[in-house]
Amino acid sequence: RDGHILAEHEQQGAEDGQHAAEQYAGLVLFLCGVNVGFGPVGTVLGRSLAQPGYKWLLVPIGMLIGFFIVKAEPAIQVLNRQIQSVTSGAISARAMNRCLSIGVSVSVGLAMLRVVTGIPVAYILLPGYVLALGLSFAVPPIFVGIAFDSGGVASGPMTTTFLLPLSIGACETLGGNVMTDAFGVVALVALTPLIAVQLMGVAYRIKMSRVEKRVVPAFDGRDEIVELEEEWA
Repeated sequence: RDGHILAEHEQQGAEDGQHAAEQYAGLVLFLCGVNVGFGPVGTVLGRSLAQPGYKWLLVPIGMLIGFFIVKAEPAIQVLNRQIQSVTSGAISARAMNRCLSIGVSVSVGLAMLRVVTGIPVAYILLPGYVLALGLSFAVPPIFVGIAFDSGGVASGPMTTTFLLPLSIGACETLGGNVMTDAFGVVALVALTPLIAVQLMGVAYRIKMSRVEKRVVPAFDGRDEIVELEEEWA
């Protein structure tokens, strides 16, 4: 019996070692791809878009990039499927994708606006988190947990390694301060899903309250006497 348990432990240890090696190899390949591809492409794209006469185009183009970059984040797709499974389809993966796309789109637009105008990041983050915390008291509890999980997942490696070089390249071309104007895009990407998902929760609560008002009241079990008057000819 002891030999059987020892063999199981050895097998489990070998599997754990194999999984660790696979994760390490995947991380190395991913970081190589970031250094060779994502980072330089983001920087070049940011420098190309931030031309002095067209710098305001950074905002709508950044929003467009943010809307579609959510599709490239694997962790977001995993989270959305898990949410759909846990809620039995009440919150669909499609609705979550759309909600997170809108949230990240707004965050990248705000980041590009900061690059163009130099607005301090605290002017956006502080009111944003106050709004997010305020909404947490007005939505169903499940949406609060989903919102804060989505904020962490949306600012994942695929999003961060492209958007940050994009902001740095645009800021360098416009002659801004990289430390104060370009950095902060990741914080904004982590913030806006909190608000977007909770706003979806507010819409869900309003919709459910309307449905409840239309439901016919159930029989309460009380007897009711009906008096019939007969007319005799």
